[in-house]
Amino acid sequence: MLDFTEYTKIFISLFAIIDPLAIIPIIMAFTSEMTAQKRERVGRLASFSVLGILLAALLLGEAILEFFGISIHSFRTAGGILLLLMAIKMLIGTKQANTLEDGDGETSNVAIVPLSTPLLAGPGAISTVILDAHKGSGSGHYGVMVLILVVLSLIVWLTFYIAPGIARRMGKIGSNIFTRLMGLLLAAIAVEFIAGGLRGLFPALG
Repeated sequence: MLDFTEYTKIFISLFAIIDPLAIIPIIMAFTSEMTAQKRERVGRLASFSVLGILLAALLLGEAILEFFGISIHSFRTAGGILLLLMAIKMLIGTKQANTLEDGDGETSNVAIVPLSTPLLAGPGAISTVILDAHKGSGSGHYGVMVLILVVLSLIVWLTFYIAPGIARRMGKIGSNIFTRLMGLLLAAIAVEFIAGGLRGLFPALG
């Protein structure tokens, strides 16, 4: 197992990547015409979907890498570049909301696509979980990782629950400030990913 500080960093990095508060305007766009009961159902389905996707990445991600013959260092470097691109988009304000219309479609479809994936459990979160799973071993490490993913899924559910009130209180300026702070934190984490991957691929750099 890793120490508490490392697991705290894992939690913060995944929270920054998933960034449920940043999609509150999108949540409102998709659920504005729904009743409170239907909005709660969408939030519940979205949180379960996020948990399922990230658990699959945690338990099967390394096996998938081995099947395709990809080294963890290559994946770490690629994942870091992907996270850095996401961070840049967050920092310069180009993290756009999808303008798809819900219409009369089923709430389950909306909860899974696009809210669960790719907006929440997207490529960045999936690659980060795979890399973090490789940092430790044993049932204790994976147990803590599962706990982190469960807590994050609960935060996603709470975001749907409190989205109407937060959107009114934060306003557009507050949401933009928070997104950029998360982007800055994510950029720093991405640089660490890239540096670690390059040191593994080119030991002379270490």
